[in-house]
Amino acid sequence: MLWRVRTTLEDRPGALADLATACGSAGVNILGLQVFPGIDRVTDELVLRTPDDWELPDLADLVERAGGSRVSVLPCTEAALNDQPTRYVLAARSILAHPAGFPDVVAQLFDAEADPVGSELDPVLDAMDLEIGDVLVQLRRTAPFTAAEHARGTALAELVTDVLAAASDQPAVPDPDTAVDAGPVFTTSESAVTATVGGAPVGSASWTADDEGAWHLELEVDPAWRRRSIGSRLLLEATRAARASSVSEVVVRTAADNSAVLPLILGSGLRGRIRMGTDDLTVRIPITPLVRSTY
Repeated sequence: MLWRVRTTLEDRPGALADLATACGSAGVNILGLQVFPGIDRVTDELVLRTPDDWELPDLADLVERAGGSRVSVLPCTEAALNDQPTRYVLAARSILAHPAGFPDVVAQLFDAEADPVGSELDPVLDAMDLEIGDVLVQLRRTAPFTAAEHARGTALAELVTDVLAAASDQPAVPDPDTAVDAGPVFTTSESAVTATVGGAPVGSASWTADDEGAWHLELEVDPAWRRRSIGSRLLLEATRAARASSVSEVVVRTAADNSAVLPLILGSGLRGRIRMGTDDLTVRIPITPLVRSTY
């Protein structure tokens, strides 16, 4: 069975050799190794093959007895053996071709792990925050992020920022096949915002409240009306309604590979935090209360 193991070792001669010797004596084969240097300690990521009857605690105990600390063990596939520099180059190419897919690309690149609501692992999960404009993309996993990974993530986020800035400098060219005389009309009710064109609905943002004072949104835009900033406007109108109702935050959950999320938040002009998991993506938008003038 294959495992991805990350551990911190003392930065001294022979520390890695001690771990390799312990693995060899136990019949555990080291198939891959990546080193993240630090000031006084070194983080090593290894891909190990163990006997079929080994469980996660067995491997964690082996690494700890060999001098490792902050041990993280996860099952993996042979994809973990892919060349790391090649992975980063391919990630950069994907971002250049489709910058809106950035959250999903970096989640896969850094092996972001599932973070279910109310998980008992939440206190031990490490986070890496990557900023793109007013949007914060947050990756979470049990294995601590190293300084090198923070630097790589920041560089990729800056790449997305540059690509989006360059795209925004290009003048928009209207599509004659999709142009319409009248734009959508947005109507807000007690539980939804609806976008209509000529009286026909083309999109909506509906919400339900939880016990903590947050609204959980469901956004929908007719496929024929997408890429016209309707989703961003629906989100903006929903947050205005939330502010008027003294709601603490607006929450949107969707699939991790939904590449429409980043342009949706950026297009609304709101400050949002995108949290990545293995299968899903959660967007949290804090609502700033209105400050009433005393004059």
